[in-house]
Parts: sequence; C-alpha cells; structure tokens
Amino acid sequence: MNVDQKLVYMANQIATFFESQPKEDGAEGVAIHINKFWEPRMRTKLFAVLDAGGEGLKPLVIEAAPHIRRPGADPDTGSGTGMDATRGAPQGRGTAAGEAKSETDFPEH
Repeated sequence: MNVDQKLVYMANQIATFFESQPKEDGAEGVAIHINKFWEPRMRTKLFAVLDAGGEGLKPLVIEAAPHIRRPGADPDTGSGTGMDATRGAPQGRGTAAGEAKSETDFPEH
C-alpha cells in the first residue's frame, strides 16, 4: 500500500465512524477530525487525491473536503500564507503552517 492509498484508507475509516453518527454531523465531523489530527503533509497528500478526482474516497470524505484546511492557506481567509507565515513560530509550526487549531467540540444539536 503506497502513501496515497494509506491516506485514502485512513480518511475512509474516519468517514465510516461518522456514518454511524447523525447525518448532519458527518461531513463536519470528518473535517474537524482531519483538521485536528492530520499534519500538513498528510492533508497536502489528501488534497492531491481530491484534486485528482477523489478516487477511492468515500462520499462523506469528499463532502467534508471544503471544510478541511488546505495547508498553506490562511485558515480564516483561505488565501496562501507564503514563506513569512511561520516566522516566529517554533520550528515553523502552528496554524500559520497549516496545523490544526485546537477545536475540541463536535457540533451540537
């Protein structure tokens, strides 16, 4: 199994869990989980699969895609952050580098 296949498998596992939750929480739950726990390199590869058509991904992952933060994009505006984004961040990390903010809550009903 190559890296792309492994990420598709992992994303589909997340979707499988959220398929058992209320429908209105599914896509947002998938996005929150990926934003929170996947590092930027993983999300970059996931977007490469999505941009190539999403082959092998469950529909819930594809539905969640607009809510998943694309690495290199400002989480508030969606615009690219450039090389200066990580200046001052320890080891180039933090939300400016595409790492997840610490969302702790799932959607409420």
